[in-house]
Formats: sequence, C-alpha cells, structure tokens
Amino acid sequence: MRALLRRVARAPGGRRGKWYVLAVWLIVAVALGPLAGRLGDVEDTGANAFLPRGAESARVNTELERFRTDTLMPAVVVHTGEGAKAQAAADRDLLARYAAAGEEVSPPIPSEDGKALMTVVPLDGDDDVTGTIDELRESVGANAPPGVDVVVGGPAGSLTDQVAVFDSLDTTLMLATGLVVAVLLLITYRSPVLWLLPLLSVGFAAVLTQVGTYLLARYAGLPVDPQSSGVLMVLVFGVGTDYALLLIARYREELHRLADRHEAMRIALVRSGPAVLASAGTIAAGLACLGLADINSSRSLGLVGAVGVVCAFLAMVTVLPALLVVTGRWVFWPFVPRAGTPARASRTVWSRVGSAVARRPRWSWLMSVAVTGVLALSTAGLSMGLTQEEMFQDKPESVVAQERISAHYPSGASDPVKIVTATAHADAVRRAAADVPGVARVEAGGDRTPDGGRTQLSVVLADIPDSERAKDTVDGLRDAVHRVPDADALVGGTTAQYLDTQRAAGRDLTTVVPIVLLVVLAVLVGLLRAVVAPLLLLATVVLSYLAALGASNLLFEHVLGFAGVDWSIPLMGFVFLVALGIDYNIFLMHRVREETARLDHARGVLEGLTSTGGVITSAGVVLAATFAVFAGLPLVTMAQMGVLVGIGVLLDTFLVRTVLVPALALDLGRRFWWPGALFRRPAREETATVSPTGNCPSSPPTRASAPPRSRR
Repeated sequence: MRALLRRVARAPGGRRGKWYVLAVWLIVAVALGPLAGRLGDVEDTGANAFLPRGAESARVNTELERFRTDTLMPAVVVHTGEGAKAQAAADRDLLARYAAAGEEVSPPIPSEDGKALMTVVPLDGDDDVTGTIDELRESVGANAPPGVDVVVGGPAGSLTDQVAVFDSLDTTLMLATGLVVAVLLLITYRSPVLWLLPLLSVGFAAVLTQVGTYLLARYAGLPVDPQSSGVLMVLVFGVGTDYALLLIARYREELHRLADRHEAMRIALVRSGPAVLASAGTIAAGLACLGLADINSSRSLGLVGAVGVVCAFLAMVTVLPALLVVTGRWVFWPFVPRAGTPARASRTVWSRVGSAVARRPRWSWLMSVAVTGVLALSTAGLSMGLTQEEMFQDKPESVVAQERISAHYPSGASDPVKIVTATAHADAVRRAAADVPGVARVEAGGDRTPDGGRTQLSVVLADIPDSERAKDTVDGLRDAVHRVPDADALVGGTTAQYLDTQRAAGRDLTTVVPIVLLVVLAVLVGLLRAVVAPLLLLATVVLSYLAALGASNLLFEHVLGFAGVDWSIPLMGFVFLVALGIDYNIFLMHRVREETARLDHARGVLEGLTSTGGVITSAGVVLAATFAVFAGLPLVTMAQMGVLVGIGVLLDTFLVRTVLVPALALDLGRRFWWPGALFRRPAREETATVSPTGNCPSSPPTRASAPPRSRR
C-alpha cells in the first residue's frame, strides 16, 4: 500500500506532475461541465420514485398507465365562505380551460353541511402539471370576491407543493452550504487565501459528481430523484472539506519538518492517504448498502451519495495537493510554516484532554457511556410517522385544501383509493369493497383499459387518506378484494402508498443495518490489522447513533414541535452516522497506530489524540454545520435528517473520539490491538502519565523537531 501511495503521490506532489494534474482537471471541467447542469434531466419524479420496489401500490401505478394514452391527475378546488355556491358555479367555465382534452370538470359538489363546494378538475399528467396548478391558483384567487375563499389541492396540488420544495432545494443548499463552509474555513485557518483552495477543490468535485451521476443515470440506470440530488451536494461539500482539512493539517506538519514543499506534500499524501482512502471506502460502501433497500428513494440516496464520496475523494487527493504545492508556503499567511520550527505548541487543549483521560481512563469511558446511554433512552419515546399535513414546516395550500375537505366531506373524498381488477370480476370486487368498514362509498362506473381487460374503481374512505384508520381500511380492502376468485385485484392510491412505505421502512432497517455494520467492520479490520479495536470502534459509533437519535427526538418534540419522526429517518440516519461517524475514528486510530508503532501504546494514543485533535474537531464542526443547513428547509423529513446527522457528528467529535475511544484504548492497553502485530510486540515500559507541558516524558523527539532537509 505504501509503495502504491508513493507512486500516486508523485503526480500532485511533483514539480511537473502538479501542472499535469491541474491541466487534466481543467480539461475535464471545461469538456464535461455542461453535462453537470443536466442532472435534472435524469431525475425520476414519477409516481413510483419514492415507493418500495414491487409494492402493491407501485404495481397499481404501473397498471394505471394502461388506462389512457394520456394520464390524468386531478386537482381539487374547494370554495368556502358566503357566496361560495354562486362563485363555484361561475368558476366552472374558468376551470374548464385547464381540463385535459376530452375531459369535463365535475359540477361543484356541495358538502352535507352546505358550507363548502368541491370541484374536481382532471389535468393532463403529461403536461406541466405544476405550471398549470400555479396558473390555476392565480386565476381562481384573482376571480374570488370578498368573503369567498378558494384553495386548490388534491393530488395535483400536493405534487406542485412538493416540487416547489425540491425546485429551490438545490440552489438553497448550494448557497447555504458554500457560505457555511467558507466561514468555517476562514475561522479555522485564519488566512485570507488558504480557505479558497479547499472550496475550489470541492467545486471541482461537485462538477465531477454531477457529471458522473448524470452519465450513470443516463446509461447505467442509476436511480436519481430530487431528494438525492439535493443531498448529494451537501455530502460532497461536507466530506470533501473533511478530507481537505486532514490533508492540509498533515501537509502543514511536514512543512515544519522539511524545506522542500514537494517532498512535504508527497510524504503528507503517503501518510494520510490510507486514512482518507479507508474513510472514503467506508462511507461509499456504507451508502452503497442502501442499494439493497426496498424504498426507491433510499436506494437513490445511497447510490448517488456513494458516487459523490468517490468523486470528492478523487478531487481532494489530486487537485487540492496540486493547488497547495503550486501556491507554496505563502498561502498559509499570516501563519506560514517554517522548516525546523515546532508544528504545534508544547501545551495544547488536546494535550490537556489527553492528560485528563490518561489519569482515569476507566472512569472516563464509563462516564462517556453513561452520558450517551441516557440520551439513547429517549429513543423509547419515538413517535413514528408523519401525515401529509405534518410533512411541511410551513403549511402549503394543498394541506389547507385537505383540511377543509376533511371538515366538510368524507375525509378521503379528494383522494380516493384506486382498485384495478379484471373487468369480468369488477362487480364482485365492487361489492366486496363496499362491505369493508371505513369505506364511505364506491364511486359508480369505472375506467377500462383500451382492450377492456382491466377496470379501475374509485373507493372513497371515511377517514383522512394518511391516517392510521385509513391505512387499516386499506388492509381490509386488500383482504376483501384479494379473496375474489380470479379477479387479480390490486389496491393502490395515496393511502396504500403510505402503508407500503411504512412497512418497507421497517424491512429495510432490519436488512440494511447488519450489512452496513459488517462492511464497516471489514474496512476497520483491514486498516487497523486488529479485531478488538474495530469491534470497539463500531460499538461506540452505534452507541453514538442511538444517543443522537434520542437527543434529536427531544429536540423534535420539545423545541421544534414536530409531530413525529418520519419512517425513513432511523435508517437514513443510521447509515449516514455510522459511515460518517466512523470517519473520525479512522482519522484518529490510523494516527494512533502510526504513533504506537513509533513509540509505545499509551504514548501513541496520547500523541495520536494530540496530533489529530484540532483537525478532526474542525472537520466535525464543518460537517455538522453543512448538514444543519437542512434544518431550515420547509420539508420536515429533510430537517429531521439534518438535525440527526449534525447532532451525531458533534457527539462523535467531542465525546466519542475525544474521550470514549482514547479511554478504552488506554484502559485495555496492548490488548486493544489483538491479534495484530502491535499486540504481539514485546511490551516496553509504558506510562500514560503526561508531563505538565503536555508531552510524554520519555518520548523521543517528534518529527516536527527533526532538522530540515536541504532544499532541492
């Protein structure tokens, strides 16, 4: 591995190689850059994009495509207030202009209490539905007299409101994430120039990521949806900046030791390369495990995220080193590293932390476990599931429309359940459905496929489509219609989709989680060449995840006022936090292993903690801040994921990596490395005692104090 890294490091760290690297990246960016803007062309916004593979509701959506050459999507217009009846009748001619060709707008349907009227407008699903809804809302709003309130909802209105969130998602996230990263880099480096290099390198990574994702989606079937493409850029910025911080810190350390910046970069790449490679491999492999999930949106987020991590890794180990070597030492101004000077002060915050942990290692890790354990207890109070109304932080018009429909009509009137069945048995299926408790009515008639073989029935439920009682009714409907012989009946629609997604989320959790743990364990064993250390590291990250989930639940319930936790959050949060959380343990323990081989176990642990403390803390703060950008988004699911990942990363950074892991390593001694070479190595006289200056008293001189080599 070291020999391979030395050969690879010659390019970005070489006197001529750095120019070749930058030239290649510029050519790639100019030649392929236009493809980066076409990622939206391959996004799947279809009805099944966020549903489980093979779910009955997804099969219904596929079957519904056979009923018409042009798909229909209903918009529901609700009039309330004094004069609503006359206005609804007058608006019918206006609404007819938006109906699909050959379709008619329904007459205004009065509610039983006489306080509302509902008009269904069949829109052409192949047209620009969101643009049509925006225009329709503007028209009916401008046409409404004082005292009459008009709102537009239904499936078409709901789709429009969701698309509006994702339309602004990419731009909002890119701007907010870029600003957050820039500010934190300025604070970290306190240099007016240095912060630009990581940001520029991440920009190259973002272009490569979008191009790669577009090409894989276009030609290799990579699933991409608006949610995954939005999260992608945040992940690339966060992970890429982490790698930049680690590499720059190691390069700066070598610049204090060596006079030749090219040699300093080559050594920095060789020594930090295994940790960065293992980190990227762990995150990419962990996210790729989501490809085994049933829910299409989870598969998309995992696979697309893995592409982003690989691209971020490639940029950070090529273009960033080349930029650093080209600009020279002055880029660190005003804190320019000089050869032969100490890389850090003799007494630092992290040496003090290491000294405190070393004095009472067992007490330190027991207290850390107690703190995380108490937070983890809050997971017992998780309220799972969000209704359509609860999915948005700000209530959109489609949710207002549904509330008014539920107040004056059978709650499911605006979004009936769809049953697709063999035409020959449609009457039997209709009778079976009508007898199910919770069914308000089965609509008369039914659409048929052009060949007449299949019939579509609409079933109005008595309850709100995303309520638990409505889901129970769908279960009852499925049981009833599946018993009709030879009917091959399928039950779909919005309520069925909620039900199928909820159950698939539970299955995905039990399927993906064990695989992710095994993959991460394999990477750690290969990197650390031990078994005990990887098992303990994995256990600490899982404990940190549970603590983060518990702490997030307290915030969701008592501070942010969310009604519950979306079904997708436990799995998505687990994969992100285990992959990203183990990231910092990899950075720490790779350095600890290196120092242990040079010194001894106890001093190696303390030297590793002291050496990496500042950079890993900076990386954790940057990553937590980038994901915290999600908290301000209007979609509750995205906000919850941002809060969970942000809290988890901070726990890993300030408690798990700083106290828990070093304390466990010190308490176990050489057994921490069992059965590897560091465990078998004859024990030296070890001490975990740190002098008042923060240095190990019997430690040989650090690399930073070695004399500089001559400039070549």
